[in-house]
Amino acid sequence: MRSVTGKTERRPRRLASVRSLYHIGLRTALLVLALATIGGAVRLSRSPVGQSLLQRAADEVVLESGRLGLTVSDIRVEGRETTDRETILAALAVGPSAPILAVSPTRAKDRLEALPWVRTALIERRLPGTIYVRLVERKPLALWQHGGKIELIDHEGDVIPIARLDRFAKLPMVVGEDAAPHAAEFLEMLASEPELAARVSAAIRVGDRRWNLRIDNAIDVLLPADGVANAWSQLAGLERSSAILKRDLQTIDLRLPDRLVLRVSPEVPKETPISKKARPPAKNT
Repeated sequence: MRSVTGKTERRPRRLASVRSLYHIGLRTALLVLALATIGGAVRLSRSPVGQSLLQRAADEVVLESGRLGLTVSDIRVEGRETTDRETILAALAVGPSAPILAVSPTRAKDRLEALPWVRTALIERRLPGTIYVRLVERKPLALWQHGGKIELIDHEGDVIPIARLDRFAKLPMVVGEDAAPHAAEFLEMLASEPELAARVSAAIRVGDRRWNLRIDNAIDVLLPADGVANAWSQLAGLERSSAILKRDLQTIDLRLPDRLVLRVSPEVPKETPISKKARPPAKNT
């Protein structure tokens, strides 16, 4: 992504060499100036007045570098998938033709990493005029229901602080205060049986030890704390061989390694019609 795009024209090699020597000389001059004044800078920095003088001198150096041609002409961003271009430019707080030395990579990194979708950011000043940005963005994993609220989490279990969750409604739902840090590993295990995993309405973390599943928003599956992958594979095999999840069941308990416990859905009792003969006679008044 580029904020300023310039066309590259062919120039004589001699002119290119002169420009290269010019930039090398400019950088050398700035470095010599910094080294010549570093001793005095250390002494000045010990007092408020000295700090003010140093800041003023630094500002003058930045302005002069801009006059000499060290200005932002290109901003290149790699790794951007979700964060929009305008948000990145606002976080960098730099525009075309601004002195490139005025851009603080440290401050820009902090501002970028404060954005909802950015996990890490690398910012480099590439003289004479390019700002290079490399982002690693968060990948949404699941919706996390806890404490009466629903939040979006990434593969590390960290919350992605965004307000609107409607476009992530198809992501799996994990429930429980301790569900987020364990969600990625558990959902990866469920993915080993993709057809059955697609029918999971929610995964509930129980006691920070094990998981329960709600399948087809109707049947509760109780998974063991140990050997959970084997239990999940067993359930998938039963569904393929006997369509166990299509039966009129309320609960499938897989917590015991040597047996399967099924609980049938209770039947709704039918109302018994009242016979007219059974009615008490009306009293004559």
